[in-house]
Amino acid sequence: MPGYLALPLRHGDLRTSIYFLPSSLWLHAQILVQPSPQRLGWVFSLSCQSMETKEQTQNPDAKLATLLAGKLNSEQTTTCQLDMLPTAVSSEENMPADACEDLFLFEDEVPPLTEPQDSIPPLNTSEFIPNRRILPDIAAARLYDTWKILIPTLVDVQLEYTQRTVGKFVERPPTILSACHSQKCAQKRTTMIGLFFDGFTTLDILSCRCATAPQVLVLHSLFPTSPSQPCMAVSTELLTFYRTLFERSCDAVNALASALHTHYIRRGFRMTNAKGEFIQEPFWQSLGQAILWFDVLQVELESQLECAVQASRDLVDASRDPPEHPASYAPTVDVVPRERCATILLQRCPACFGGVSFGRQLEEGGDIHVATDGNFHHRHRRSAGDSPHFYDPSYFLPKAQVDDIGRHIDRSRKSALKPHAPLVPHEAIDLCENSYEAADGKKQKAAMDSFDDTGVMALICRHNIPLFFANIDTPGEQQKYAVALIDHLFVLLPRSATVVTLYDVGCVLSRSLSQYNILPEAVTKRLRFATTAMHAYGHEWSCQLVHNPRICKGLGLSDGEGTERLWSRFIRLIGIQRSSSRQSAAIGLEMRADLSDWIRHCLKRGIHEQGTAAQTTLSECDATIEDLRHQWALQRQSQLSIRAHAPARLKKELDTVFALQGDLDASDKALQATSEVITKGNVSQRTLDAIESLERSHQCLMDKVDVLYASLNVHDKFPELEGINIKFVWTLLLARDLKINIQKHAIGSFFEWDKLDHAVGGTQQALGMKLHQQTQKAISKRQPALLAALRKFNGYCERLEELYEPGCGIPLPMPLPTKLNELRNDQTLMEDIWITPSVGEVPRWLDDQDIRDGICAMLSAIDASRSSDVLG
Repeated sequence: MPGYLALPLRHGDLRTSIYFLPSSLWLHAQILVQPSPQRLGWVFSLSCQSMETKEQTQNPDAKLATLLAGKLNSEQTTTCQLDMLPTAVSSEENMPADACEDLFLFEDEVPPLTEPQDSIPPLNTSEFIPNRRILPDIAAARLYDTWKILIPTLVDVQLEYTQRTVGKFVERPPTILSACHSQKCAQKRTTMIGLFFDGFTTLDILSCRCATAPQVLVLHSLFPTSPSQPCMAVSTELLTFYRTLFERSCDAVNALASALHTHYIRRGFRMTNAKGEFIQEPFWQSLGQAILWFDVLQVELESQLECAVQASRDLVDASRDPPEHPASYAPTVDVVPRERCATILLQRCPACFGGVSFGRQLEEGGDIHVATDGNFHHRHRRSAGDSPHFYDPSYFLPKAQVDDIGRHIDRSRKSALKPHAPLVPHEAIDLCENSYEAADGKKQKAAMDSFDDTGVMALICRHNIPLFFANIDTPGEQQKYAVALIDHLFVLLPRSATVVTLYDVGCVLSRSLSQYNILPEAVTKRLRFATTAMHAYGHEWSCQLVHNPRICKGLGLSDGEGTERLWSRFIRLIGIQRSSSRQSAAIGLEMRADLSDWIRHCLKRGIHEQGTAAQTTLSECDATIEDLRHQWALQRQSQLSIRAHAPARLKKELDTVFALQGDLDASDKALQATSEVITKGNVSQRTLDAIESLERSHQCLMDKVDVLYASLNVHDKFPELEGINIKFVWTLLLARDLKINIQKHAIGSFFEWDKLDHAVGGTQQALGMKLHQQTQKAISKRQPALLAALRKFNGYCERLEELYEPGCGIPLPMPLPTKLNELRNDQTLMEDIWITPSVGEVPRWLDDQDIRDGICAMLSAIDASRSSDVLG
């Protein structure tokens, strides 16, 4: 069959063939409809004929040269006619004379080409290398412009149809459709296929000056698959159902086309060509166009609806303005001006941005809580190309806006530091910055040569509703994305509104904004940062005292982990986004509809249960609330002091000494093993002398390491350690550094276990075989090192207990469980090791377990009460 490529496939028990039309051979199709005698319904016959010359068929090289040149004779096209024919019709010779009245092109964007074939020069096809087009061509741009002109003309018709059918069952439209009001217009008859839930049929569309063919279709619950001369229309109810289904399942258009085709076959509807051969997948291209532009129509409807609502809101606000004449009385209290957030924020989350009174102090929790985070799975391939804008980006910030913020940050960092009083010592922030990948903007997380967008940065409210997004187009997660989102948010907020932002490395970003003029002072004084709840435990303890949402005052039960829940809901979009157009992204707002259920769930499961448990612990505690608050204040004062972070100033030197000590220990073991092997045999005196010389040299190196450690002047930098056994101090510092490493490795293992547990339990997306094996391998690889570190740390604890002097005033560290399940629930895992003696008695917040439990319960009760005030 000339002009086709046949690929045999196995589908169930039926062996079929899929026929692909060459993209450069613009064929017209003749669709024939005939009743099927074997089964109920209709069988559509699609007859596609290539009117090629005999010479072209016999000379494929000349034919290929013609196609590649893109020049076809107008006589090579065939016609497309939709008509009722008897079942005996199988070829063009048996067609009636009026079978060519109406012409319908499958490809509306392709104009007829009429240049003579003789003018085509010879082409050497062996040297031709096809390149994939990544930008729309002229024909695609023409088709796009035609659709954009058509869509506004369908808005009123769609509204009329919706008003007529809302709350009612939709009936099948008649086979002859018209929308003429005067009944005097000259009407044009167009025949096409209509796709419905339960089958397809032929329709006659009568268009006139009153209503065009697309308007007639939309008025009768159908949407055309082409802006001009369509040969197929799809039920708008079917398109609406798929649009809703896609928001939850992200099934591609191919899935709908295949499922619809299979459903039609089971219902007795089968599309065939003129020879009676079944057509495989006859709907996917037409459905793709209909789905895309029907969605554009819905966006246009929503836009006009929002404009109408905003106009009404402006009228109401204007009617509430105070009179221009002065008041006849003096107010007895200060009048707080009414302020409103921007309309776009009200549309996102009315619970967060629907208030009219702002200005709550940041120490009390602020007015608005938001969270931001980046995800490097939502990428876009460079090879996927781009397309014209189908939607105005209401969620995504423009690239130019983000880049301007980035250039402003670079200029600000070159200026002098601002004077500021840090809430957390810089030593602690440096450790947090070095331990998190999100703080390293230069670390490459995606192949820049394969992807032009390497990730997405999101900003959400406390109810996990997405507010804005920014495309990440740099190797790492740079600060400009978070700053751009925050800056954009403040532009839309009242001037007195205060905001708390939760971010994985919020402590690092907070320090940057305090040191440099990145954001205006009018913004920074109304902005507070906190870390997200799950990531807070990877930060230094002094950082947690200020930025952990479970510890710091006023944040309630806001955890900032809504971004992780958002990424979990978007996981099905990862594959689609990598190959789709960058301009065709749309974000669903079903979270806003579920806002009441979310608040009810938090009040019941979070606030009530956690508050009840905290009150139970407080009732069992011997200390009063005032004592607990006093001990908590003493703990914060002690652990936020610079002296508490003095070890960080020695960490680089100590790490060097400890690394050298480890190398010497390894070489000592290797030397002993070598000596045992060699001395077992008959060796010469010269060999024994060489071994003894190596042992003496090694012992000399060990002695020099002790001298090197003494040269660090630990006692000078820690005067309070003067008089304490140097071996005790050495072991204490070793135990401190080792426990820091244990904390990091343990937290990493806990996250991996949670990933497996949630996937197996069904609460999260299944990992798949590859990710499951990688996670299991990472756990298995990490576990021996973690267990070895635990045993070594417990050995240090035993050694410290032997060297301990009761008068030194330094609390001894507690051993850690060697079983990982017990370690996960052990409260002493996150406790830092105390390395300086306490003056006088040991503080109760450090030594008394009852006080420590009471402080935790007090903080939980305060969080539950704060959240109850906000949500309840």
